[in-house]
Amino acid sequence: MSELSKLTLAEARDALRKGETSAVALTEACLSEIEGAARLNAFVHVAPEIALDQARAADARIAAGDAPAMCGMPLGIKDLFCTRGVPSQAASHILNGFRPEYESTVTQKLWDAGAVMLGKLNMDEFAMGSSNETSTYGNAVNPWKVDDRDLTPGGSSGGSAAAVAADLCLAATGTDTGGSIRQPAAFTGIVGIKPTYGRVSRWGIVAFASSLDQAGPMTRTVRDAAIMLGAMAGHDPKDSTSADIPVPDFEAALTGDIRGKTIGIPSEYRMAGMPAEIEALWSRGAEMLKDAGARIVDISLPHTKYALPAYYVIAPAEASSNLARYDGVRYGHRAKLAEGDGIVQMYEKTRAEGFGKEVQRRVMIGTYVLSAGFYDAYYNRARKVRALIKRDFDEMFAQGVDAILTPATPSAAFGLGEMQDADPVEMYLNDVFTVTVNLAGLPGISVPAGLDAQGLPLGLQLIGRPWEEGDLLNTAQVLEDAAGFVSRPAKWW
Repeated sequence: MSELSKLTLAEARDALRKGETSAVALTEACLSEIEGAARLNAFVHVAPEIALDQARAADARIAAGDAPAMCGMPLGIKDLFCTRGVPSQAASHILNGFRPEYESTVTQKLWDAGAVMLGKLNMDEFAMGSSNETSTYGNAVNPWKVDDRDLTPGGSSGGSAAAVAADLCLAATGTDTGGSIRQPAAFTGIVGIKPTYGRVSRWGIVAFASSLDQAGPMTRTVRDAAIMLGAMAGHDPKDSTSADIPVPDFEAALTGDIRGKTIGIPSEYRMAGMPAEIEALWSRGAEMLKDAGARIVDISLPHTKYALPAYYVIAPAEASSNLARYDGVRYGHRAKLAEGDGIVQMYEKTRAEGFGKEVQRRVMIGTYVLSAGFYDAYYNRARKVRALIKRDFDEMFAQGVDAILTPATPSAAFGLGEMQDADPVEMYLNDVFTVTVNLAGLPGISVPAGLDAQGLPLGLQLIGRPWEEGDLLNTAQVLEDAAGFVSRPAKWW
C-alpha cells in the first residue's frame, strides 16, 4: 500500500488508466501514511469520508472513460484555501471553528477535474512566516533530518511541502506571497511553482497581501507541476485580478529542448556571505543548462537590493487592510468580555487573543506605514521601488533573456526554534531570492538540484517571462533531468 503513495501524478494517472490500481486504493494508501505521520504535524484536518467518496466517484469516471489528468489524485490542501464544510482556519486561532459554506475556485476546479481531498495542511498563520512556526496548530516538521534535530519544512506552505516529501499525498496546493511555495519546496527536495500573477484565481483563498498572493502546485516532479497547474489555472470572473488568458497544455510544452534559449545569471544575487555550497550549485546549474544547448549570459537587475525592504512594507500594509475583517462579530473566535465592555473592547480583546505575535507584528507595521504621516515616506516609496524592480526584469526579457537562474534559498533547512526567537529580520532574509518574483508578478519555480554537506536538499530557482509557464516548466524539466535528484528522506516518523 505504501508504494502507491510514492507515485508521481503522471505515474498514478497512467496506472489508473491501465486499470493497475484504483483511486480508492491510492486514497487509502495516503490515508494510511497520514495516520502514521502524526509526528510531522503536516495535516491539521483529515477528511477520510470526503476523500473516499471523491475517490469512488473518480473510479466511476475513469470506468466511464471520462478521466481528466487529475482524476483520482489524492491531494493535500493548504489551510488557506476555503473548502466547503471543512475547517479552513488559515492556521489562526481567530478563525477557530470556521467552516466555509463555499469552495475556493482553485479547489473547485480540482474537484471538477476528479481530484481527491485528503484534508487540510499546516502552514504559517495567515501565510506570514518562513518556517511554519507561527501556526496555531504548532509547527510542521521537515521529513529530512540531521543529527536528530527537527528541521523546518519552510513556510508558509510548510505542511504542503512536508506532506509531499513524506509521501502523505501525491501533490498539494500552496500559495506564494514572497516565496512561500518555492522556499519550502527547496527545503524538502520537491518542486514548487508560483505562476504569473493572475494565472490562478485567488477567490476563496484567505488573503494575506492581495497584490502578491498567488496559488500554485507543490509536487514531486516538474511534469507533475505542469499537470496540476493545468487543472488549477484559468480565468475566474469572481476574481477581478484573474487574467482572461487561455491556459495552454503545460505538459505538452515539456519537449526537453532548450537549444538556443538564453538564460540570465543576475550579478546582484551573489550576496555577501553566500555559502560556498549554494554558489557551487548555482554554477553547476548554469553548466547543466549550457550543456543542454542554452546560452548563459550575465545580467544585471540593479534594484534587487531594495526588494526585501519594499516587500516588507507592501505586504504588511496589505495584510493590515485584509485582516481588519477579523473582529469576532460574524465568525471565528470571540473573546469573553467583562461587564461593561463595549464593541471596541470586544475588537481589541478578540484580535489580541486571536492573532499570533508575528501576525500582530505585521499588522502593526502595515498600519504604521499606511498612517497619514508615513504613507508617502514608506508605502508610496515602496510602490515606486516595486515598479523599478519590475522594469529591471522587463528590460532583461526585452533584450532576449528567456529565463533567469538563481538559488532558491540562501541555505538548506534550518532547525526549528533556531531563528524564531532571533531578530525577525534574520527570518525575513530567507526570502531574499524569491520576493522579487512576487513584486514583479512573474512565474518562478524551485527545482531540487543537490544536497549540502549535511545531506539536506538544495533548490535552484528559475524565473520566467510573464504568462510563459510552459517555457519555464520545460527549462525546469531540463534542469531536473540534468541534476538527477532522486534522494528521499529516510523514514523516521
